[in-house]
Amino acid sequence: MNWFSRGVRNAFRNLTRTFALIIILGLSIGLSLSMLIAHQAVSQKISNVKSSVYNTISIFPAGIRGFAGGGTPLTMSQLKPIASLSHVIKLDESLSDRMTSSDTSLQSAVSAGKLGRRFAANGFGGFGGGANFNFKPPVTVNGTTNPEDLRSSAATTGGGNFTLVSGQVFNGNANNNVALIGTKLAAKNNLKVGSTFTAYNTTITVVGIFTSGNTFGDNQVIMPLETLQRISGETGDVTSASAYVDSVTNLNSVTNEIKKQLGSSADITNSQQQAQNTVSSLEGIQTVSLYSLIGAVIAGGVIILMTMVMIVRERRREIGVIKAIGSSNLRVAMQFMAEAVTLTIVAAIVGIIIGALASNPITNMLVSNSSNSRTRALGGSSPGPRHFSTVGGLGFFHRNFSSIHSTVGFSIIGYGLVAAILIALIGSAVASYFIAKVRPAEVMRVE
Repeated sequence: MNWFSRGVRNAFRNLTRTFALIIILGLSIGLSLSMLIAHQAVSQKISNVKSSVYNTISIFPAGIRGFAGGGTPLTMSQLKPIASLSHVIKLDESLSDRMTSSDTSLQSAVSAGKLGRRFAANGFGGFGGGANFNFKPPVTVNGTTNPEDLRSSAATTGGGNFTLVSGQVFNGNANNNVALIGTKLAAKNNLKVGSTFTAYNTTITVVGIFTSGNTFGDNQVIMPLETLQRISGETGDVTSASAYVDSVTNLNSVTNEIKKQLGSSADITNSQQQAQNTVSSLEGIQTVSLYSLIGAVIAGGVIILMTMVMIVRERRREIGVIKAIGSSNLRVAMQFMAEAVTLTIVAAIVGIIIGALASNPITNMLVSNSSNSRTRALGGSSPGPRHFSTVGGLGFFHRNFSSIHSTVGFSIIGYGLVAAILIALIGSAVASYFIAKVRPAEVMRVE
């Protein structure tokens, strides 16, 4: 019987100890694998956050926001240099207006209610006035260069997750008399794809119907920017813009450059603080998973090392006999390495199963703890308000964290097996030192 087969057989000569060792080592390998998967998932999320989340700079005419907002519109010529700034990958522009019954054939799907009558009576919002309690709420119309992403805050206001229900999305750079209509506004006016309505004495064709999940968003009209500018007589005007930066690390520098170019004519905000909060929390999870991974790997190495040292000490007589009949230290050491690798591979299979089952729960636990800590640090659990493209609040924070999911790929399983075998070889190699010290004559004399 050669050294390899003898080593494999010896791995199961004491079934109780083998079972206990496989379970303990399997748990260690499973934890290592879970931490590796969690670390990779969080690292990928950090990369995604830096490249696509909180990377928006919101640009508004100074003083425009709020019920009583005013200010002078920005112009496309003012914003044009921003699109060519370093690290700016995209610039969306929009023009928002409110159409009354004298501007459009559309009727608002939102009833005035107590709040509407109150605002109208006090002259807020640019419609109504005095004691007129019989006014009809206006219809909000948005011209945009980015109709492809109906969730874009530059395309519409009111928030929500915008979804195209029917029809198609127009080309945002076109100048056609077309529009997307919210579902409630379409139902109120009996409109469907292909129907027409008038806006600013121009016939507009409905090419698509969308929903946003809220009443305000579903009571809006979305047109190509140039179309709304032309038919409303506001050529070149822009009431909001969103500059998308390639990474949150460049957010502040680009924001400062835009402020320098636009000066006091614009209110400019970004989500740098929210980005830092999210990334720092994700990096905290990444650090915990890395340290846990290192600890689990060390624990696995110590387990296999101590086990092999104990086995060598128990088998001193057997080692002495084998060496007495001509086996070299290397062949005896290779036998124990084969035994260690056999035990570790069986434990690795158990560990991979444990890791695959535990990776998502462990990742979710780390995320939940970090999310709860951040919630307490920010002073509450209610999501903050969302204004246009400034994404903020704890609600988004929780949604961003809850989207972290760990996946077990063949590459991770391969890494786990290779790492386990290396741990076994290193652990058993150290035990070879004790094998070399066993002298057949001394062992036989003692026996």
